[in-house]
Amino acid sequence: MALHFTGTSYLGMAHNESFRQLIMEGLKQYGNNYGGSRLSTFAPEVFHLAEAKIARTQGMEAAISLSSGSLAGQLLMRWLESSDRPIYFAPGTHPALWSKGQYAQGRYEDWCAQMLDLAQSQQRPMVLCCNSIDPLFVRSFSFDWLLDWPAAVPLTLVLDDSHGIGVTPTLRSRIPKLEHLECIILASMGKAMGIPAGVILGSQALVRDLWQSPFFGGASPGLPAYWHAFLHADELYDRARHQLSLNVSHFREILGWSAHFRMLDAYPVCFTAQHALAPFLAARGMLVSSFPYPSPGDAPITRIVLNSQHSKAEIEQLVNIISEYFKKLK
Repeated sequence: MALHFTGTSYLGMAHNESFRQLIMEGLKQYGNNYGGSRLSTFAPEVFHLAEAKIARTQGMEAAISLSSGSLAGQLLMRWLESSDRPIYFAPGTHPALWSKGQYAQGRYEDWCAQMLDLAQSQQRPMVLCCNSIDPLFVRSFSFDWLLDWPAAVPLTLVLDDSHGIGVTPTLRSRIPKLEHLECIILASMGKAMGIPAGVILGSQALVRDLWQSPFFGGASPGLPAYWHAFLHADELYDRARHQLSLNVSHFREILGWSAHFRMLDAYPVCFTAQHALAPFLAARGMLVSSFPYPSPGDAPITRIVLNSQHSKAEIEQLVNIISEYFKKLK
């Protein structure tokens, strides 16, 4: 059987037996699905409890959930479009946030400088959309440059934290707290957290407005059984995060520094431009992530993805085969 170093289940919840038992508890209590509207008088309270918990743990005022991160992104962008504020997208912004606006290419740092210049010259409210981290090419983003944002220009900052939530430090702690800055966080819960749903985190006023949208009221929510599991899985998440940290540290230690790989401290994804490594590993029973993205016509992106369920022996086996590949290149 092949070993998988792919996917986005960073905390291993997709195959965590204890987590599965919590889902089964939820299925018994709430049924297999809830196909109604969240506006219904009889919508289960588990949604509100989960949203309150997410907002609290992420340091935000309020949260609203939908059945996927992409749907949550489109709900948010429809609301932002109605505000008639210009919207600007950083390089690599996830398609969940794509809407009417100006898209940038190139370096993130160059885009930041351009946005500061634009704010100074236009002197009007702006919306900026960006990923919290680049999970494809494994790059981190600093938001300290927002300290130079002109106070007279109201800014709405929309951050997609789908590949950070549950794995990296709370995103809100990385954003400057400024009176003229409104921070909105979007996240898919289906990655590290193992919940097939998406959330939008922001102010109480934002969530009240989104509740009024027919796009929200007309959509079925995520499965309540999974939200039940989320509410009772704190210990499972904590143990998985600890194990993931150990796995990442062990991988980095035995792989050693190499110009062929890019990693971030404590982040479970490793990028390489050595695309031929993927079929080499596959032939030896090791599957890593390597495919064109975001469309079939794009160049492949090759990454090694660790999760909390990988054993020390599996990681060592992977690194041994990687070493074999580079020996053959010499």
